[in-house]
Amino acid sequence: MRSQMSAGLLAVLLGFSGAALSAVQPSEAARLGKELTPVGAERSGNASGVIPEWQGGLKQPPQDWEPGTVERDPFPEDEPLFVITRDNMDLYKGKLTDGHRRMLEKYGPDFFMPIYQTRRTAAFPDIVYRKSMENARTAELLENGNGVRNTIMTSPFPIPQSGLEVIWNHILRYRGQEVAFRSASATPQVDGAYNPVVNDYEYFFAYSKKGAELQDIDNKIFYLKTNTVAPSTLAGTITLVHETLDQVRSPRLAWRYDAGSRRLRRSPNLAYETDLPNSSSLRSVDQKDMYNGAPNQYNWTLKGKREIYVPYNAYRLHDPDVRPADVIRPQHINQALTRYELHRVWVVEATLRTGISHIYSRRVFYVDEDSWQILVSEEYDEAGKLWRVSEAHNISYYSEPVFWTTMEMTYDLKAGRYYIDGLDEGFAPYDFSPGFRSTEFSASAARRAARR
Repeated sequence: MRSQMSAGLLAVLLGFSGAALSAVQPSEAARLGKELTPVGAERSGNASGVIPEWQGGLKQPPQDWEPGTVERDPFPEDEPLFVITRDNMDLYKGKLTDGHRRMLEKYGPDFFMPIYQTRRTAAFPDIVYRKSMENARTAELLENGNGVRNTIMTSPFPIPQSGLEVIWNHILRYRGQEVAFRSASATPQVDGAYNPVVNDYEYFFAYSKKGAELQDIDNKIFYLKTNTVAPSTLAGTITLVHETLDQVRSPRLAWRYDAGSRRLRRSPNLAYETDLPNSSSLRSVDQKDMYNGAPNQYNWTLKGKREIYVPYNAYRLHDPDVRPADVIRPQHINQALTRYELHRVWVVEATLRTGISHIYSRRVFYVDEDSWQILVSEEYDEAGKLWRVSEAHNISYYSEPVFWTTMEMTYDLKAGRYYIDGLDEGFAPYDFSPGFRSTEFSASAARRAARR
């Protein structure tokens, strides 16, 4: 841990000279798969024993789970160890984010945090572990940190030396090779009234395909196509995204098909602080997936690693019998369905660069050491006041060993409203092997699909 943080502090002090930053020393990389897990987490538990030793993650699904069905809770007998409320939160302030403290203050007693036994379930395929350890020896940040090289498939920097490397680990973490699913989002009113927007998602992760080489993926991380199914006023809207690895050299490509005009148009502004479509201006585009896109608007500082209560193993929210009406409540979701656990997280602070315009002047990210998934983030306004708090509720999927979100939300503390994505209205489980080809994600293919 000391050697990890020493390297991180050195990178912060040195800053970026304009040249690529080199990979870690071989002696450091050799720790992976030993005292560090293959993705760079501390294998051992914490001093108190609350955080257990990592033993490979969730290796087997529950015996009653059948392939082709939605994941079930592997820990149905677990009960909360205790509940953090507005009244007792000072007892736990060292293990709470500033965002959660503010949520407890503002929305308690209805907003509370049930704390469960810590279970380190994050697991990935063996090939991902091998690539992670290879990346540690070769991966480098490009000039000014706007891209990476000599890396493939998964997070480039399992032993991060800077905050920017941690964010790239999140951006490039393994989420499968391809996936198709249906999901609903909503922006409930203050009284809890909502109208869901239902989308079909199709991802093709070029960067993570088995056998892929960086020089062969045309600077693409993934291709994404969404098709709006409901409400009827939006049905037929198609969005196509080509997510690029170096978005400063080659910006994200995006197109949008509006069923009303029956035309597929380029969407050059689908990035950074632009409002996320159908979010009622409660979330910016770069908050999708907790953070995405080019990191060039911020200075990134690695603040260290902390033990924090974070959302984890959200199988109750993922339960196929749980419907949007069970989840949505005024001002925040139904906290009785949530699960928080104590985990070690990397803390990264992003401060807006001089001369850059963005609605968020400062952001703080809490990144899971076992998966490189951002679990919680805080967004501050131009005056430096906490404005929004975002959560990612995650599970380990069964048909493909992936630790990924099942539900995300951004709470707007000023508006008293929130944006939520991942609502399930009885949809089919995620399909991690739909058989996509990259050619299906071209603009011409999207145009043909729209006209059918």
